[in-house]
Amino acid sequence: MAVRLVRMPWLGLLLLAAQVAAAQPLTVYYNERPPYAVTQPDGQVHGLTATPAAQALRSAGIEFRWTALPATRQIATIRDGREPACALGWFRNPGREAFARFSKPLYQDRPTVALAAAGSAFAGRRLSEVLATPALVVLVKDHFSYGSYVDALLARIKPIVMSTTVENVQMVQMIARGRADLMFTAEEEAASLLDQAGPEVRHLQVLRFPDMPPGERRHLMCSRAVPAQLMQRLDEALHE
Repeated sequence: MAVRLVRMPWLGLLLLAAQVAAAQPLTVYYNERPPYAVTQPDGQVHGLTATPAAQALRSAGIEFRWTALPATRQIATIRDGREPACALGWFRNPGREAFARFSKPLYQDRPTVALAAAGSAFAGRRLSEVLATPALVVLVKDHFSYGSYVDALLARIKPIVMSTTVENVQMVQMIARGRADLMFTAEEEAASLLDQAGPEVRHLQVLRFPDMPPGERRHLMCSRAVPAQLMQRLDEALHE
């Protein structure tokens, strides 16, 4: 039997692709990060960023599913852009805007803090002064942003930077073992990180800096495979 080939215009193909993407449940990637995202016994995720994200998605009538994934793999997946997916609670910056779509803000952080050994000479000093300390080693997560102010100071002052792909709890343990002098974190999660990291980190302290501006806003960072119309519905729900 002869098979008849039906040629579809490119516009039709694009519309069909958008319809298929819209019909799939949106994957929302997250990593366990109290108090931003905490998995509940029923499999749902609650927290400072997870709760408003879930409420907005439901309000917009967008079917979604939570999927736990390490932060470095989240950004690689969104950058790849082949599946309709979003990553929870990411800062917006020009480098990420080149490959991702961003929702309206879910939450705004308090000023960023740092964790360091108690008794260090850093307490009460401006961050710009601390980063200029000779031989200072700053522990950072690979491909992470700590907000425009901290990122700009790191780029300008150029302290010794140790980069890692491990999660924040393991980073705290590295600071406790003397692998580096300090690491940055959101003030909201500092106490939780110290609790999770175990008794070996009891000698660490939280550093607050007088020159630190208000914290950055956190968003859903979505792949280009997420249709623009869906992002508009999401933003309208976040604006309500």
